Amino acid sequence: MTPAATEFITPLTFQALSGHPVHSHLLDSGEEQAMGHISLARWADVLVIAPATANTIAKMSHGWADDLVSALYLAAECPVFIAPAMNQAMWRKSATQTNIKQCQQQGVMLIGPEQGSQACGEIGFGRMSEPETICERLLELEPLPCLQGKKIMITAGPTREPLDPVRYISNRSSGKMGYALARAATDAGAQVLLVSGPTALTPPENSELIAVETAAQMYDAVMARTAMCDVFIGAAAVADYRPAQNVPQKIKKQDALISISLEKTRDILAEVAQLQSARPFTVGFAAETHALETYAQDKLRRKNLDMIAANWVGREQGGFESESNALTVFWHNGCVQLAMTDKAHLARQLISLIAEKLNEKNTV
Repeated sequence: MTPAATEFITPLTFQALSGHPVHSHLLDSGEEQAMGHISLARWADVLVIAPATANTIAKMSHGWADDLVSALYLAAECPVFIAPAMNQAMWRKSATQTNIKQCQQQGVMLIGPEQGSQACGEIGFGRMSEPETICERLLELEPLPCLQGKKIMITAGPTREPLDPVRYISNRSSGKMGYALARAATDAGAQVLLVSGPTALTPPENSELIAVETAAQMYDAVMARTAMCDVFIGAAAVADYRPAQNVPQKIKKQDALISISLEKTRDILAEVAQLQSARPFTVGFAAETHALETYAQDKLRRKNLDMIAANWVGREQGGFESESNALTVFWHNGCVQLAMTDKAHLARQLISLIAEKLNEKNTV
């Protein structure tokens, strides 16, 4: 704890709640040679500074070491994370943003900040990420199998099938699972191509994004690039049908009933799996409201997939628009249950499984 932190809550409180000693002094007479910050830095697997104030971030950026926290940062050789927390105006200040960039150049990783109400009563970016979010990010440090040199194409999000210039048919997919898979694959060393329908998400760094809107656009983007991929993961919720006619002018409200003719879209997943040459290891998704195992295994066989990840939708927890999910993953002669967890962690589990099965297939 920094001296400022002890003004908010006492070290004794943290010690009583955690059952662990709390360190707050740079020079600790209780430590051999009074160099407690060095032994702490060597002991830690990960250093997380939360909350990281504008002052602490400035110290880190410029190499100051006048308290225990800043000295720990300079002495640490493990991964370092900061969870910024400050007033929204302080966060937006160019000096703070410059300090953040310098810390990132030194290898520091950010968790947050979030947008929301702040202790001062203002609203904006600068609110510290919730402790659960910080812990979830740290769980992502679990080692992933190496996918170095592998090229993985992932589809994510919904598609929009236009009815007229202002209306379209779509679905409730947020794209969160597909984007989480893209991040996990890049963390494993893969070269990732993310073909995404409309979402409000930011693609992971070091991935290539191809933004599309309709099922036809997604089909063209995927089929033009499958030959260069080792793995294809179809996580997008692609529309099965589209309006047979896209009316050039806005449809006016007139009759009580209106009929819309629909036609099938092309099945991207099936066509990738049926390629005769340069066929990638193909993974599909199945979102089901009932008979999950039956429909998933039928889809696995019928579309000639290598693997399929099935999940329930239309229930209280998990599925579309949720931050968490659970999967039942099937492959020929095998399956595994991945329990309900946040989608980032779930994606890492699935990427590990895909890497394992891909390796098995390549060594047969």
